Amino acid sequence: MKQMNMAAVDLNLLKTFLAIWELRSLTAAADRLHLSQPAVSHALRRLRDIFDDPLFVRTPTAMVPTDAAMRLHGPIDNALVIIHGALQKHVQFDPSTASRTFQLVMSDMAESYVLPSLMEALATVAPHVSFDVQQMPVDALSSAMRSGDVDIALGYLPGLSAECTCETLLEDEFICMLRNGHPMQKRKLSLEDLSRLRYVYATTNTTGHRLAEDLFRKAGLERDIAVRIPHFTVAPQIVRNTDLALILPRSIAERVNQGRAYRLLSLPFALPPIHVQVHSHTRFASDPGIAWLRSTLVSMFARPAAKPH
Repeated sequence: MKQMNMAAVDLNLLKTFLAIWELRSLTAAADRLHLSQPAVSHALRRLRDIFDDPLFVRTPTAMVPTDAAMRLHGPIDNALVIIHGALQKHVQFDPSTASRTFQLVMSDMAESYVLPSLMEALATVAPHVSFDVQQMPVDALSSAMRSGDVDIALGYLPGLSAECTCETLLEDEFICMLRNGHPMQKRKLSLEDLSRLRYVYATTNTTGHRLAEDLFRKAGLERDIAVRIPHFTVAPQIVRNTDLALILPRSIAERVNQGRAYRLLSLPFALPPIHVQVHSHTRFASDPGIAWLRSTLVSMFARPAAKPH
């Protein structure tokens, strides 16, 4: 085995190693690291030269780690945790002067609930702080938070890694939204009423939305979908000008309904409560910026749990 040149090793190479390890794909690793695929391939070649081992072998379905990569993974991962923690202990964060960009994950429904109020509040408190907001499937979110590519995730996210800590903002529920002048003027909806309505269906990968759809199917309700759209934002506007209905979380519906243009009706069957939470990863617990943002979100949006009827 040739002697290792430690001067050739830098933190970016080790981050590339971890990204390939977690994602088993050069393309996915490039996306996570915001690099081109040739750049990641070049980094892998450098790593192979440094460790004198292929590290990852391409198969038809994935980049599979070698025995050497399996031995290296734990120490490299632990080393980066120690380095990050040591650096963060000496970092000061003053929101009034900080110019940091935070990486957030939330659904478009959560965006409509959180971002208008958050950006208004921070315009004077943290005028140089910015946010890069994206959507991400929950099965990819844990590793993205662990790697530091996502600072905060907000929403109903069961199944997130136990390494992620959470604080509950509110307990939510799904309801049916109709325009005020809708022909169906009942105060309570039955399953038959729901089956007679036509709907706007906003496609989303949020866990709570999929849960509601599963329970509709179990209740034997086949909804008549008038229009399917790839995001939520325009859905209330469609409902406001038609006789179509929309199923959405009550918290979002109440925010949309500040002008009282809609009727918000409970569903005629029980749904589990939706625990909307703010999540961050334990390995960044010493990051003062993330701690500030978590605290800000909790202070602005936490609501006491509804008392049982």
